[in-house]
Amino acid sequence: MRHTISTLVRNEPGVLAAMAQAFQRHDINIRSISCGETEREDVSRMIICVEPDEGKITAVTDEIASLDFVLRLEDLSGQDLMDRELVMIKVRITKDTVSQILQIFEVFRANVVDMGNETISAELAAPQGKVAGLIRTLAPHGIQSLSRTGLIALSRGDA
Repeated sequence: MRHTISTLVRNEPGVLAAMAQAFQRHDINIRSISCGETEREDVSRMIICVEPDEGKITAVTDEIASLDFVLRLEDLSGQDLMDRELVMIKVRITKDTVSQILQIFEVFRANVVDMGNETISAELAAPQGKVAGLIRTLAPHGIQSLSRTGLIALSRGDA
Protein backbone atom coordinates (compact mmCIF):
# COMPACT_ATOMS: atom_id res chain seq x y z
CA MET A 1 0.00 0.00 0.00
CA ARG A 2 1.23 3.47 -0.82
CA HIS A 3 1.82 5.79 2.12
CA THR A 4 2.02 9.56 1.96
CA ILE A 5 3.92 10.85 4.97
CA SER A 6 3.72 14.56 5.79
CA THR A 7 6.25 16.02 8.19
CA LEU A 8 6.90 19.49 9.48
CA VAL A 9 10.62 19.82 10.13
CA ARG A 10 13.01 22.52 11.17
CA ASN A 11 14.50 24.20 8.12
CA GLU A 12 18.16 23.41 8.71
CA PRO A 13 21.06 21.58 7.05
CA GLY A 14 21.11 17.79 7.21
CA VAL A 15 17.39 17.22 7.71
CA LEU A 16 16.73 15.80 4.24
CA ALA A 17 19.73 13.46 4.47
CA ALA A 18 18.72 12.22 7.93
CA MET A 19 15.17 11.53 6.76
CA ALA A 20 16.41 9.59 3.73
CA GLN A 21 18.77 7.58 5.94
CA ALA A 22 15.90 6.58 8.24
CA PHE A 23 14.04 5.07 5.28
CA GLN A 24 17.24 3.40 4.06
CA ARG A 25 17.81 1.78 7.48
CA HIS A 26 14.37 0.17 7.19
CA ASP A 27 15.03 -0.89 3.56
CA ILE A 28 12.18 1.30 2.25
CA ASN A 29 12.48 2.87 -1.19
CA ILE A 30 11.31 6.49 -1.40
CA ARG A 31 9.09 6.86 -4.49
CA SER A 32 9.05 10.65 -4.27
CA ILE A 33 10.06 13.34 -1.83
CA SER A 34 9.17 17.03 -1.92
CA CYS A 35 10.31 19.62 0.56
CA GLY A 36 9.85 23.37 0.86
CA GLU A 37 9.30 26.21 3.29
CA THR A 38 5.90 26.66 4.89
CA GLU A 39 4.25 29.87 6.00
CA ARG A 40 7.12 30.04 8.51
CA GLU A 41 10.66 30.50 7.14
CA ASP A 42 12.16 28.27 9.83
CA VAL A 43 9.82 25.31 9.12
CA SER A 44 9.63 23.12 6.01
CA ARG A 45 6.98 20.62 4.98
CA MET A 46 8.35 17.36 3.64
CA ILE A 47 6.04 15.00 1.73
CA ILE A 48 7.44 11.49 1.34
CA CYS A 49 5.71 8.81 -0.75
CA VAL A 50 6.67 5.19 -0.10
CA GLU A 51 5.28 1.70 -0.73
CA PRO A 52 6.76 -0.38 2.12
CA ASP A 53 5.80 -3.71 3.59
CA GLU A 54 3.11 -2.89 6.14
CA GLY A 55 5.23 -3.98 9.09
CA LYS A 56 7.93 -1.45 8.23
CA ILE A 57 5.83 1.73 8.05
CA THR A 58 5.15 1.91 11.79
CA ALA A 59 8.81 1.37 12.66
CA VAL A 60 10.09 4.07 10.30
CA THR A 61 7.42 6.64 11.23
CA ASP A 62 8.10 6.05 14.95
CA GLU A 63 11.82 6.57 14.34
CA ILE A 64 11.25 9.73 12.28
CA ALA A 65 8.80 11.19 14.80
CA SER A 66 11.46 10.86 17.51
CA LEU A 67 14.07 12.90 15.60
CA ASP A 68 14.72 16.25 17.29
CA PHE A 69 14.13 18.31 14.13
CA VAL A 70 10.72 16.74 13.38
CA LEU A 71 7.96 19.00 14.70
CA ARG A 72 5.01 16.96 13.41
CA LEU A 73 4.46 13.75 11.46
CA GLU A 74 1.24 12.54 9.88
CA ASP A 75 0.54 9.55 7.64
CA LEU A 76 -1.97 11.01 5.18
CA SER A 77 -2.76 7.60 3.65
CA GLY A 78 -6.48 7.00 3.44
CA GLN A 79 -7.31 10.62 4.30
CA ASP A 80 -9.18 13.09 2.13
CA LEU A 81 -6.34 15.04 0.51
CA MET A 82 -5.58 17.93 -1.76
CA ASP A 83 -2.63 16.61 -3.74
CA ARG A 84 -0.71 17.78 -6.77
CA GLU A 85 2.36 16.94 -8.75
CA LEU A 86 4.04 19.15 -11.34
CA VAL A 87 5.40 17.63 -14.53
CA MET A 88 7.30 19.41 -17.27
CA ILE A 89 7.36 17.38 -20.46
CA LYS A 90 9.07 17.81 -23.83
CA VAL A 91 7.63 15.91 -26.81
CA ARG A 92 8.88 15.50 -30.35
CA ILE A 93 6.66 17.06 -33.01
CA THR A 94 6.37 17.12 -36.76
CA LYS A 95 4.10 19.24 -38.90
CA ASP A 96 1.80 16.19 -39.02
CA THR A 97 1.64 15.64 -35.24
CA VAL A 98 1.76 19.13 -33.73
CA SER A 99 -2.01 19.70 -33.79
CA GLN A 100 -2.66 16.30 -32.19
CA ILE A 101 -0.11 17.02 -29.44
CA LEU A 102 -1.70 20.42 -28.79
CA GLN A 103 -5.12 18.73 -28.51
CA ILE A 104 -3.73 16.29 -25.95
CA PHE A 105 -2.33 19.19 -23.93
CA GLU A 106 -5.73 20.90 -24.13
CA VAL A 107 -7.62 17.81 -22.94
CA PHE A 108 -5.30 17.47 -19.94
CA ARG A 109 -5.26 21.26 -19.39
CA ALA A 110 -1.47 21.34 -19.67
CA ASN A 111 0.12 24.71 -20.41
CA VAL A 112 2.51 25.02 -23.34
CA VAL A 113 5.66 26.73 -22.07
CA ASP A 114 8.06 26.36 -25.01
CA MET A 115 8.03 25.37 -28.65
CA GLY A 116 10.87 24.69 -31.04
CA ASN A 117 11.01 23.35 -34.57
CA GLU A 118 11.15 19.73 -33.43
CA THR A 119 9.79 19.76 -29.87
CA ILE A 120 7.04 21.26 -27.75
CA SER A 121 7.14 21.56 -23.96
CA ALA A 122 4.29 21.83 -21.50
CA GLU A 123 3.65 21.85 -17.77
CA LEU A 124 0.83 20.28 -15.81
CA ALA A 125 0.06 20.56 -12.10
CA ALA A 126 -2.52 17.91 -11.26
CA PRO A 127 -3.20 14.82 -9.15
CA GLN A 128 -0.66 12.05 -9.84
CA GLY A 129 -3.17 9.96 -11.79
CA LYS A 130 -3.74 12.77 -14.27
CA VAL A 131 0.01 13.36 -14.62
CA ALA A 132 0.51 9.64 -15.28
CA GLY A 133 -2.32 9.74 -17.84
CA LEU A 134 -0.69 12.59 -19.75
CA ILE A 135 2.62 10.75 -19.82
CA ARG A 136 0.97 7.52 -21.06
CA THR A 137 -0.93 9.41 -23.76
CA LEU A 138 2.16 11.22 -25.01
CA ALA A 139 4.54 8.23 -24.86
CA PRO A 140 3.69 6.94 -28.36
CA HIS A 141 4.53 10.39 -29.79
CA GLY A 142 8.08 10.35 -28.44
CA ILE A 143 8.78 11.97 -25.08
CA GLN A 144 12.19 13.59 -25.36
CA SER A 145 12.47 14.42 -21.66
CA LEU A 146 10.37 15.01 -18.57
CA SER A 147 10.78 16.08 -14.98
CA ARG A 148 8.35 15.42 -12.13
CA THR A 149 8.39 17.20 -8.78
CA GLY A 150 6.93 14.42 -6.71
CA LEU A 151 3.71 14.70 -4.77
CA ILE A 152 2.78 17.60 -2.54
CA ALA A 153 -0.28 17.27 -0.32
CA LEU A 154 -2.36 18.76 2.48
CA SER A 155 -5.32 17.27 4.30
CA ARG A 156 -8.69 18.80 3.43
CA GLY A 157 -10.90 20.70 5.83
CA ASP A 158 -9.94 22.23 9.14
CA ALA A 159 -7.45 19.54 10.15
